Amino acid sequence: MTSLTRKSMTSIATGITAITLASLAVLPAQAGGQIQIDIAAQNSQDANAIKTGLAFYSIVKGIKSQGGITQNGNGNNAGVAQNGSGNQGIVHQHGNGHNGTVQQVGNNNSHGLFQFGKNTDAHANQNGNGNAGATFAFGW
Repeated sequence: MTSLTRKSMTSIATGITAITLASLAVLPAQAGGQIQIDIAAQNSQDANAIKTGLAFYSIVKGIKSQGGITQNGNGNNAGVAQNGSGNQGIVHQHGNGHNGTVQQVGNNNSHGLFQFGKNTDAHANQNGNGNAGATFAFGW
């Protein structure tokens, strides 16, 4: 099992925050919009780190099955579709008017879709075996 040091987790979080803030800084001022960050594991170490993070999220949110949806807001649509075994799919929506799905075909895949703000439209598809990833969508 992979162990991540506190320093590497801090570096990852800092990097994601910097990318998000930099991207938001160059966006034109307009009504409505979305930015999306997709992360896909490139090796087994990355996959283990993502799968561990999603497992902790599931424990905290009380998700007991291999697919879970948490919503805090109004007018949200979410779905998880799985064909295979050992898959873990999560959709988390915080805000209003989100539309999101996770679809997994194969075995031992993990993906978390996290939507914040309002009116994001994000979908994740995993085909194959042992894939891991996360999607973060921010809408305004």
